[in-house]
Amino acid sequence: MLWIKAFHIFFVASWFAALLYLPRIFVNLAMETDPTANARLLLMARKLYRFSMYLSVPAVLLGAWLWLGYGFKGGWLHAKLTLVVLAIGYNHACGSILTKFEKGVNKRSHKWFRIFNEVPAFLLLAIVILVVVKPF
Repeated sequence: MLWIKAFHIFFVASWFAALLYLPRIFVNLAMETDPTANARLLLMARKLYRFSMYLSVPAVLLGAWLWLGYGFKGGWLHAKLTLVVLAIGYNHACGSILTKFEKGVNKRSHKWFRIFNEVPAFLLLAIVILVVVKPF
């Protein structure tokens, strides 16, 4: 089970690295006026989004394996699972935003994306606290 835990931590860290960086690309896309730079940023965002989706699958599956193997119980786990569902939803929201940028119909400012960019950091912090501290 320690191997499963190690790989779970690796995939979660990698997935969240992508979730932390992808919205930062959106900040730059929202400010960019040069078509060449815009195309390059879109390419980066597309690749990173795809990569984040690939990383999320083993992170979630290995987490489920740990849950089944250890039989964790408690309110902290329900809260953590809720936050994981929110992280998955955030990842999909990034895909929707990317599609808007690709179609050229984004209406949000770079300031909005700066705030949106902070969401995965708070999700990760809350998840780590729940897993380590198990407050309830």
